[in-house]
Amino acid sequence: MFSVSSVVKMGDMAHLKNINVNPRGGVPKLPVAEARIVEVGVVGDKQRDRRYHGGPQRAVCLYSVERIEALRAEGHPIEAGTTGENLTIEGLDWQFITPGTRLEIGDVILEITSYTAPCKHIIASFANGEFTRMGQKQHPGWSRVYARVLKEGRVQLKDSVYVSEEPLS
Repeated sequence: MFSVSSVVKMGDMAHLKNINVNPRGGVPKLPVAEARIVEVGVVGDKQRDRRYHGGPQRAVCLYSVERIEALRAEGHPIEAGTTGENLTIEGLDWQFITPGTRLEIGDVILEITSYTAPCKHIIASFANGEFTRMGQKQHPGWSRVYARVLKEGRVQLKDSVYVSEEPLS
């Protein structure tokens, strides 16, 4: 059902680089070696403001290792988890991770539901307070994304990430 597709960079295998949680809520999210993912999110993680974060349609937040590295090269002090993503993935062509994309990571199947809106709580990760640098409207292809959980399960560091090529129903 799932396979490596053109979304994965040539010559690379996409994999889970970081798993990040914050049991008190908010940012930064701190690294853990493995986690259980259920319908409403990552077990052990809490969202500070449920109006904008969490719930079944925003259960898991994902971001790209390559985007983080590029932002650091621009001078931003961003690190994995500092902008609130639960899963940091390496090896995907992030511009193609859009709503409707399905990912298989470990035992888990996720479906991307939306782009996240950057907020002032992540300002410490950006030089000169430029947190909108990861906004989809201002910089398409640079946003974190939210996903819903289609299949619950466990993820651990270095799990392979597969992208669905099947049409959505």
